[in-house]
Amino acid sequence: MHKSLTIAGSDSSGGAGIQADLKTMTVLGVYGMSAITALTAQNTTGVQSIFEVTPKFLEEELDSIFTDIFPDSVKIGMVSNADLIRVISKKLREYNAKNIVVDPVMVSTSGSKLMADGAKDTLFSELFKVADIITPNIPEAEALTGQSIKSKDDMVKVAKKIGEFFDGYILLKGGHSIDDADDLLYKNSEKIWIKGEHIENPNTHGTGCTLSSAIASYLAMGYDVPESVHLAKEFITGAISAKLDLGKGRGPLNHMWKMGSENL
Repeated sequence: MHKSLTIAGSDSSGGAGIQADLKTMTVLGVYGMSAITALTAQNTTGVQSIFEVTPKFLEEELDSIFTDIFPDSVKIGMVSNADLIRVISKKLREYNAKNIVVDPVMVSTSGSKLMADGAKDTLFSELFKVADIITPNIPEAEALTGQSIKSKDDMVKVAKKIGEFFDGYILLKGGHSIDDADDLLYKNSEKIWIKGEHIENPNTHGTGCTLSSAIASYLAMGYDVPESVHLAKEFITGAISAKLDLGKGRGPLNHMWKMGSENL
């Protein structure tokens, strides 16, 4: 069986983070494992509290996984401080982990800050160095580069800017400040536009987590990065299109739509 590891925060409401990742991996037929970086008290209206694990405990989680059930891919989501980022980078290098997807989660869908000040530089210097693909959305890409994105031309310019310090694939996700949901997959000046359907659905909690864990799942199955991104895009489109409506804020996606559960 194909195996994938998610390193991320827990979402007590089940729509994002570890919970969204494991649901996605399971539905796609991949055995999912998790190393939790933080517990969050959150729901569809926002993040009420964050409780970080210690670097030592995270290190022990990763040792437990890699010395027993070695993952075929790794997805990294919410990592709230520089010390935890360094532990992850060290362990992934130590175990020579493959097929690494980094989703640079900085702010939740509801607007809550999820990364400490100063951690961004460590993200650049440590975690991006081991990644095969990073998956920033437009606000995250703007935060990474300090450049504004208002058009597809801006998306290309910012991808090139990120490409100056990261030589893997960059998936710059549309849908924020852009008129369509097309994504840009960029590497070494090669541009691949991935068409996306604009879906009228305000319930998008956990979209980034779900997409990145779907990419990791397909990488674990042996697909290359462009194929994995295309397949993950199809999965996320279906999950949004199912229009699950839960909670009082931005509700979660229907991760189970492929199982015929569109009407939950």
